[in-house]
Amino acid sequence: MGNNILVLKNANVIDVENGSIERENITIENGIIIKIHSEINEEIKGNSDVTVLDLQGKWIIPGLIDMHVHIKEAFAPLLTASGVTTVRNTGGNVNELKDLIQASMEAPTPRVISADRIIDGPPGLWGEPSPWNMNADNPQAARKEVRRQVEAGADFIKVYGWLPKETMMAVVEEANTYNKEVSCDLIYSNDVTAIDAAIMGIKWNEHASGIVQDMYSEWAMQADDAVWDSIDWEQPDKEKIEAVCKVLIENKVIICPTMVLLDQAKLLENYWYPKNEIITKLEENEGLVNQWKYFLSQPASLEKIGRQATMNKTIAKAYYDLGGQVVAGTDTPAGIFTIPGMALHRELELFVQAGITEIDALRAATINAAKALKRPDLGVIIEGAIADIVILNDNPLENIKHTQVINMVIKGGRVYTQKELFEEIPDVETVMKNLETFITACELTASK
Repeated sequence: MGNNILVLKNANVIDVENGSIERENITIENGIIIKIHSEINEEIKGNSDVTVLDLQGKWIIPGLIDMHVHIKEAFAPLLTASGVTTVRNTGGNVNELKDLIQASMEAPTPRVISADRIIDGPPGLWGEPSPWNMNADNPQAARKEVRRQVEAGADFIKVYGWLPKETMMAVVEEANTYNKEVSCDLIYSNDVTAIDAAIMGIKWNEHASGIVQDMYSEWAMQADDAVWDSIDWEQPDKEKIEAVCKVLIENKVIICPTMVLLDQAKLLENYWYPKNEIITKLEENEGLVNQWKYFLSQPASLEKIGRQATMNKTIAKAYYDLGGQVVAGTDTPAGIFTIPGMALHRELELFVQAGITEIDALRAATINAAKALKRPDLGVIIEGAIADIVILNDNPLENIKHTQVINMVIKGGRVYTQKELFEEIPDVETVMKNLETFITACELTASK
């Protein structure tokens, strides 16, 4: 819709701040919510330049924020079609994602807040250095990489668990000089625990990782079976969990548990896989589907991740109960069938299964996520906010699964149907050509 003024009429507006639902009319101009009012005035009614959408019987929520993805242009519009209007990209390459990052406010792809390539320690969980990862073998190399990433335009810095403490500390110190926050994935860490990272000043803990290492000093992903079997994964020790959580909360750590990643690994062949138009469209992405099917054919590697699912969910609930910041993310498209966009809806289901209320699950993907990003213009439906809005057929506060049935999506004030967003998905040839151009540019840069 090309008009600058859009009015949403008779909407059941869910206020994620106070949890109320009010019948409201919302006026949007140039992508910004300028007025929320109970009556539509005569001036608007008689203005031919105003588009009015009557949302009688619909519920609206803020655009959702997936706080842990690895986005690619090939599936970016699927996220928007799922109501995910902003993503936090926790490792990739900001040059590869340049078009997505610089897209207009009303673009059919999510706005992207992004890290650059992951900084790991040798030999690197993902192998040799590439445009998407690097292995710092000393603190000086780590500092140099941070400076390069800041210059490239990274919004924050991402570290992996094979970095030794001294080198990880160097990353944090260098990032601090540029006012950049650091995010950590400590799933495979032997040297650094969640408490170590928190004391260093690492702000973001992905996957609620490193906490089990604090609870059981002899445990690591590489530990032998006897150590694994000594831990009760299905009845986690809540006292141990809370003791670690309290230290992280004191250090103001934000946890993004990505429960869906671990839950899918636990379910294996019975993985969550709803039937809807998003899924039907996703199935055209043969590369992604085949990647997931390949991982599924290697159950041994998934079993250790899946074994931690109950522990992960228990940690997330304990952190929330103790007053810690918990945000919703998915690690899309990692693991198996972490479906772009829809995986976040599954994450909200898992929040509720963990014992968190529907409104607080919703907050983890809206207002609380936006607060963690220091973006008061996102994650809320208030005057002055960006008009990112999801229109639902049913009330998600009655059943969180209702977020999955989407009527329309508004991104930066522009109204989209899911079908219109599907049409924005680039063809395979375009994606491959862009990837080849990017890799060639990386090779030329490296050869200089």
